[in-house]
Amino acid sequence: MSTYDVRFWDIREYKGKRKTSYRVRWAVAGEEFGKSFVTKPLAESFRSGLITAAREGQPFDEASGLPERMVREQNSRTWYVHACEFVDMKWPRASGKHRKGIAESLATVTEALLATDRGAPSREDIRGALYGWAFKASERASGPPPVAHEATVRWLTENTVRLSAMVDPAVMRKALDALLLKIDGTAAAASTVARKRVVFYGALAYAVELGRLPTHPLHGVKWIAPQNDDEVDRRVVANPTQAERLLAGVREDTPELEGFFAGMYYSGLRPEELLHVLDAHCELPDQGNPDAWGWWHLSGATVAVGEGWTDDGAAHESRQLKHRGKKSTRRVPIPPEGVAVLRRHREQFRPGRDGRMFVTRRGPGGRYFETWPGTTIPNNSYTTVWARVRESVLTKVEAASPLAGRPYDLRHACLSLWLNAGVAPTQVAEWAGNSVRVLLKVYAKCIDGQEELALRRIRAALTNWPQEN
Repeated sequence: MSTYDVRFWDIREYKGKRKTSYRVRWAVAGEEFGKSFVTKPLAESFRSGLITAAREGQPFDEASGLPERMVREQNSRTWYVHACEFVDMKWPRASGKHRKGIAESLATVTEALLATDRGAPSREDIRGALYGWAFKASERASGPPPVAHEATVRWLTENTVRLSAMVDPAVMRKALDALLLKIDGTAAAASTVARKRVVFYGALAYAVELGRLPTHPLHGVKWIAPQNDDEVDRRVVANPTQAERLLAGVREDTPELEGFFAGMYYSGLRPEELLHVLDAHCELPDQGNPDAWGWWHLSGATVAVGEGWTDDGAAHESRQLKHRGKKSTRRVPIPPEGVAVLRRHREQFRPGRDGRMFVTRRGPGGRYFETWPGTTIPNNSYTTVWARVRESVLTKVEAASPLAGRPYDLRHACLSLWLNAGVAPTQVAEWAGNSVRVLLKVYAKCIDGQEELALRRIRAALTNWPQEN
C-alpha cells in the first residue's frame, strides 16, 4: 500500500570504537524507518532524495518506506542481468553465427551502460568476461564463471545501469554511439552498426515484452545511423584474364584449393557453400564434349563460427542455404572453363571422409598428404593462401589496389560478369541465391554498357515496329 503520510528527522550520528556512522530516519504512516551510511554527505544525499520525492507528491510504499519511484528502481534489473536473460531466450533457436553476433553486439553496448567507473575492471577484462562467458548461455549454464572472470562478472552484475534508467534518451544515445566504433576506436562499417543496433533493439523490445520497461526507449531517440552502402566497389572485380592468372597461381601454390576458388569465380558460389558441397553434388559432363556445362546441386552451407557458439562445441556448423528453408536446394551452372578445373581436382584429390569435395589436405607444419581425408578447411587457411598468391601473381599496381582483395571478391567478379553479359537479373539472382532487388543494389556500379544496350533495344523496337498501310 502507498501513503502520503511522511515525516523526517535530522540525521543521527553514531560514534563507535572503530568508525562513525550516520543514520537517516523517517516515518511512513506512523512507522519508523532508517538507513545508515559511512559518511555524512552520503546520508544527506539520501535524505534529500526522500524529501524531494515527498515535495513532488510521490506516494511512499508502506512496506519499504521508500518513494514508489525508488522502489521501482531498486526492483529494476540491471542491464547486465537483463542482457544475460535475453541471450538465454535467443540461444536455443539461434545459429552459432547469430549467437556470436548477439554476444558481440551486447558486449559493445554494455561497455557504454556502466553505472560507474569506480572499481571498474579494465576494458579487456570486461570484454573478455562478457564475450567469453556471460553472453555464452552454454558456458553460464555449466557453472560459475572461471577464476579469470569471477571478479569482473561480480562487478558487472551490480554496476551496469538499471533498466529503469534506460528511458533517459541520453543513456540510449550513449549506447548507440558506442556502436559506431570498433574495439580499436576506428569507425565501424555501416553494416556492422546496423546489425548490432538490431540486436540492441531486440533486447530492449524483450524488456518491454516482459513489462520491465513501459515503452521502447529507442523510439524517442532521433539518432541517425551511418548510411549503409551495400554496393560492390567495382575496383575489386577481377576481369577474366586477371581471374585466370590468380587461379593459375593457386594451382602452382596450393593445388588442392584451385577448384575451391574456381567455384567462386566460375559459378559465383559463397565460400561456405563450397565447404559444404559433396563430391556427389558436383555434376560434370562427359569428357568427350569440351564445351559442355556442369552443374552444382547445393543443399546447405558450412559456416565458421568458433568454438563455444555451437551446440556440439565445434568451430563450424552446417545449416541451410542463405535466405532459404532447411530443405531448399539450388542449382548453379558450371561453365566449361570451370568444368576443366573441377575435373582436374576430382582426378587428383579424393573426397573427405564424409564425402565433401573440399577438405583440409595439410597436416602439421603445412605437410601435404596425398590421401589425407581431411576436415573442414579453416577460413584463415584459404585466406592466407589467397593473400600469398595475390602478391605473387598480380602486378605491383594491381596488388596495391583493392582488386580481388578477398576470396569473396571472386563471387563479385562472377556475378558482375553474368550481368554484363546480358543474363537476365532474375536468372542471375536465382543462381546466386539473392533477391533481384538485392542483386541489382549490390552490383549497380559493376554493370557496364547496359545504358547503351538499352538504347539500342529501344531504337530497334521503334524502327522495326510494323507501319500502318
